[in-house]
Amino acid sequence: MNVQMGDDSGKQPRHRNLTLLRMLRGIFCLIVLVLSAFMVLVYFGFWSATGVRMISVHFSRAGTSFFFGCWLALWPFWFEKINKTKVVISGDSVPSAKRVLVIANHRTEVDWMYLWDLALRKGCIGSLRYILKSSLMKLPVFGWVFHIMEFIPVERRWEADALKLRQMLCTYKDPQDPLWLVVFPEGTDFTEQKCIRGKKYASENGLPILNNVLLPKTKGFYTCLEELRGSLDAVYDITIGYKHRCPSFLDNVFGVDPAEVHMHVRCIAIADIPESETEAASWLMDTFCDKDKLLSNFHSQGHFPCEGIESELSTAKCLANFIFVMTLTAVCTYLTFFSSIWFKIYVSSASAFLTTATYFNFRPSPIVSL
Repeated sequence: MNVQMGDDSGKQPRHRNLTLLRMLRGIFCLIVLVLSAFMVLVYFGFWSATGVRMISVHFSRAGTSFFFGCWLALWPFWFEKINKTKVVISGDSVPSAKRVLVIANHRTEVDWMYLWDLALRKGCIGSLRYILKSSLMKLPVFGWVFHIMEFIPVERRWEADALKLRQMLCTYKDPQDPLWLVVFPEGTDFTEQKCIRGKKYASENGLPILNNVLLPKTKGFYTCLEELRGSLDAVYDITIGYKHRCPSFLDNVFGVDPAEVHMHVRCIAIADIPESETEAASWLMDTFCDKDKLLSNFHSQGHFPCEGIESELSTAKCLANFIFVMTLTAVCTYLTFFSSIWFKIYVSSASAFLTTATYFNFRPSPIVSL
C-alpha cells in the first residue's frame, strides 16, 4: 500500500471531495468551537486563572484543566465522530501517567491537535502543555487559551528563548500538577525544501541523513529534561503518519483529509535517558533516526507495527461532554447578550484583562498558599 507523505500533499487528491455540505458543516463547527472557547474563557477560565490562582496555583491549574479539557475534547469528537477520521494508535501500551514529556515529529501544522485524541483516551487532555511559536499567542481567542493553559511561547532563537524556557519550566515542577508537556524537537513542520536543506547541513557536519523527519534541535529538549527530570514519570516518543495526504487546518475544518491518522508510541523510562547534555543529544538524534525508519516503513506498508493498542472513543462520552459544554455556552451566551447590562460590562472587562495578560505574559501570584 502506498501512503503519500506530507511533502506531496499539495499534489495528491483529497480523500473526500469538498462539497457544499462539508463546507457549511465545517464553518458551523468552527463557529461553535470559537464561541464555546470564548465563553469558557470569560466565565470560567478567567476566574480559575486569576481568582483561584491568588489562593492556590495547584487548584487554579486543576480548574483550568477541567474546563479546558472539556472544551478540547470537542476537537477529537469533531475529527473522529463528525469528520470520520480514523485514529490508529500503535506501539507500546500507554499507561495513564500523569507527568510525562512528549516528543513528536512535526509532519504538518495540525500534528499537535491530533495528540488531543491520544490524551483524551488516557484522561489527560486537560494536562497538555505545548512549547509553541510566539506568533500563535496573537491569535484572537485562541491566544488567550494558550496563555491561560500556560503554554510556553518561543521565538525559535535559543539566545532569546533559553531564559524564558527555564523560567516557565520552573513553574511546572510541582508533582501534584498533572502535566503532558509536548515538544517538537524539529522546531518546525516538515517540508521537502526544509528536508533538502537539512540533508545538506547533515552531510557537511557528519550527521545522519534523514528523509522523513528534520534534524532535531537538542537544546530545548535537554532543558526540559534537565529541569523536570525529578518530577516526570516517563517520556512518550510519538511518531505521527497520515493517510493518504497530510492535512492542513482547513482540511480538518471541512473534513476532507486525512483519511487516517497513525500514531506510534514508545514509552521510555526517565532513567533510560542519559543525564549529560552530550549523551542526551546523541540519544535524541538516534531517536529521530528510528522515527525516520518507522516513517519509511509506514510509507511502504501503510501502517506502524503493533497496531490497535487503544480502543475507539466512546460516542456516548463524547456526546455527554458535547452537551455539557454546549449547555454552558448557551447559558453564558444568553447572560451576555440577553440579560443584565452588568454581564456585558463583566465580559468586556474580562476580555480586556485577558488581552492585556496575554500580551504581557502576566499571571497573578498567590496571595496565600494552600
